[in-house]
Amino acid sequence: MIPHIVAFGGGVDSTAMVIGLIQEKRPIDLILFADTGGERPATYAHIEAFSDWLEQQGYPRITVVKRVTESGEYETLEEECLRANALPSIAYGYKRCSQKHKIAPQDKFCNNWQPAINTWKNGQKCVKYIGYDANEEHRAENAAKREDKKYDYIYPLIEWQWDRQKCLDVIESVGIKNVAKSACFYCPSSKPQEIVQLYKEYPDLLQRALKIEQNAELTSIKGLGRNYAWADVIRMHEAQLTLPLVGFDAPCECTE
Repeated sequence: MIPHIVAFGGGVDSTAMVIGLIQEKRPIDLILFADTGGERPATYAHIEAFSDWLEQQGYPRITVVKRVTESGEYETLEEECLRANALPSIAYGYKRCSQKHKIAPQDKFCNNWQPAINTWKNGQKCVKYIGYDANEEHRAENAAKREDKKYDYIYPLIEWQWDRQKCLDVIESVGIKNVAKSACFYCPSSKPQEIVQLYKEYPDLLQRALKIEQNAELTSIKGLGRNYAWADVIRMHEAQLTLPLVGFDAPCECTE
């Protein structure tokens, strides 16, 4: 049988997608979550709780994969940034952090997973489910332009025309709670309001984000916000000044 693999992002879209696949009794053989090491505690708690729910439904638990360096050691994106005196690549307009810490670890796992190996040896492709929602058809169209010899990609949320609100409704309908946005707590795509929220809810994580920003050797950009530093956002918040609304507002391309 051809393996069916879920690329699980840990957030609303991918959670709703898995629930929908189960409701339609579609095959799921492997659910992969690539951990950058920078998710908020709520996301890690959700992955564990959702794995328990999946197991109760007779489906596999979520398999967590991480980036391994050439020396064979795990390295988080945060550790890489501190080592390289740099910010996540999205701050500079690139998407290497997603490729290196999200896509590559999943590919490496599958390259050593026997069901996938057997499928490729037979000249067939594995099926991979991606959780782009109904408003992200452009991402699926862009992906379709790239030939992949190993995977056929399916976008169930687009197929079902599920938008964000529908995904939230589906999750609530099965009694799953507290599914938050999945993203690195130091993601340069964060909006000023999200930075302030981090300051209020996870001050320890904010300090780690500021350490990345302070440690980076910057020339063309000002900080994690690209056009502004996160440290300035916090100073303005503490001084009760109006937060800046302009910045680098591009998506990080991580699938929720």
